[in-house]
Amino acid sequence: MKKTFTAFLVPLLLMWGCNNANKEDSTSQNSEVQAFLDEYNARYLKLYYQSSLAEWASNTHIVEGDTMNAYQTRLANEALASFTGSQEVIEKTRKFLENKNSLDTLQVKQLEAILYSAANNPATAKETVKRRIKAEALQTERLFGFDFKIGDKSVSTNDIDNILKSENDLLLREAAWDASKEVGKELKAGLDSLRRLRNETVQALGYQDYFSYQVSDYGMTVDEMMALNRQLIEEVWPLYRELHTYVRYELAKKYGVTTVPEMIPAHWLPNRWGQDWSPIIDVEGIDLDATLEEKGAEWLVKQAESFYVSLGFDPLPKSFYDSSSLYPAPADAGYKKNNHASAWHMDLKKDVRSLMSVIPNAEWYETTHHELGHIYYYMSYSTPEVPPLLRGGANRAFHEAVGSMMGLAATQKPFLTELELIPANVETDETRTLLKEALSHIIFIPFSSGVMTHFEHDLYLNNLPEDQFNAKWWEYKKTFQGIVPPTPRGEEFADATSKTHINNDAAQYYDYALSHALLFQIHSHIAKNILHQDPRSTNYFGSKATGEFLHNMLKTGATEDWRKLLKDATGEDINAKAMLEYFQPLMKYLKEVNKGREYTLPVRPIFN
Repeated sequence: MKKTFTAFLVPLLLMWGCNNANKEDSTSQNSEVQAFLDEYNARYLKLYYQSSLAEWASNTHIVEGDTMNAYQTRLANEALASFTGSQEVIEKTRKFLENKNSLDTLQVKQLEAILYSAANNPATAKETVKRRIKAEALQTERLFGFDFKIGDKSVSTNDIDNILKSENDLLLREAAWDASKEVGKELKAGLDSLRRLRNETVQALGYQDYFSYQVSDYGMTVDEMMALNRQLIEEVWPLYRELHTYVRYELAKKYGVTTVPEMIPAHWLPNRWGQDWSPIIDVEGIDLDATLEEKGAEWLVKQAESFYVSLGFDPLPKSFYDSSSLYPAPADAGYKKNNHASAWHMDLKKDVRSLMSVIPNAEWYETTHHELGHIYYYMSYSTPEVPPLLRGGANRAFHEAVGSMMGLAATQKPFLTELELIPANVETDETRTLLKEALSHIIFIPFSSGVMTHFEHDLYLNNLPEDQFNAKWWEYKKTFQGIVPPTPRGEEFADATSKTHINNDAAQYYDYALSHALLFQIHSHIAKNILHQDPRSTNYFGSKATGEFLHNMLKTGATEDWRKLLKDATGEDINAKAMLEYFQPLMKYLKEVNKGREYTLPVRPIFN
């Protein structure tokens, strides 16, 4: 008995001693990792804020001939890049991740975020990064500095857009569309160079290519991301096919063309890239511009804030109004500003700002609600529970989805009636309103998930040869959108490069596709399960339950996997079903209108 007991006790004591030692080792390692993360976060926050302040100055105070802001911005960004991509940071992070099973989840997520950031500017590929930054600057300069011409007359992109939105003369439309694509001749070689440099940059840290690198931020493989985008296309395809048929016939009638083409000529559409067809439709009954003009620009911003406060969110900090640039620069200001609306999380803490040029009209009314959606997302996850490195959206698409959803909610009739912006008894053509919305949201999916995502996949992952850029672009335009160019386009052109994102926001356009699906999914959940209202006719104002639901979803930042967050919040995986349900009344209408018309898109989308 004694022998047996001793034989049992010795291994037990050894096991206890071994486990205890492992725990001590694990605790020691966790402490070492946390010390590294604390030090990294402190340095990162300082450099990030300096970069943000420099970028803010460059965007809000533009003086012709004054290069000081640009110089300060370059220095600040180089300092941030030098730190995040330093060899020491990369080596330490890799070493810690070798034992990630013994670390806690937040530590692992932060280390992975550090490595992801480093991959975009690693010191191990310093010269490649320098060449890439220079090439990106040159490509952007060529794109935005291009002299667009119709005939011998120089025109702005706004001039081109206005022609495509309003002109019925097909020859003038074609000339304007052609003019919008001429820039591709100058950008083609640059895109080929950028593809190589971007791939080489991230390959230095083990990524296969730049597209794979961008996708990895979602915690997904390329195959998973492509499958998701194809799923979205398949789900919207039946409605898209109806819209495509409707628009072919309606535009042929509008332009006086007797033979309806099988595919839509690109210059027939009101958008240079065919990504938004909504200007084709006018809706009478709701005209907010006159009412809002009486309210004034400041009212729009304050009203957007009061919307979020009514849901239970805190008022905006005083610093938001003191530091933001919310209205157009005065004519005599002596400087210009970037007029593109944006929200800024300056220090990843409490300094939140918005850059807008608000004037009292319907477009800016929606935009103020959208941009404050981003601001309140920032404020929700800027807490001690969320480490600075994880103070971002659940994924890139989530941030855009939240802003867009709040913009949508703020423009629905019951909400507008609540604010007394329209009479309670106002009558509108609901079908036409839905049609206009579908020509924005539904139309966008085959462009974003289809054309843009598949083209950039081939560009970076498959090293699409330069002499096939244009052919591949138009192959996807025809396959996914049923759109063809007015005349044959040879390889002297690179029509894809006329889209700014191809050049300077590369390999992540699927963000926008996913955000469209997410916004309808989350909106539908709120409408049905919290407000108990029709998703097409909601009023969020004053709903504390809606605010609580949103806050619980936003406050986690990037600490949770976005798929789990969505499933926990809505009970569903990401899909386009809510979007389709929203537009379901339109299907019956379109099928009736399209009776006797020829459908030229296949019943199901074709994927190579």
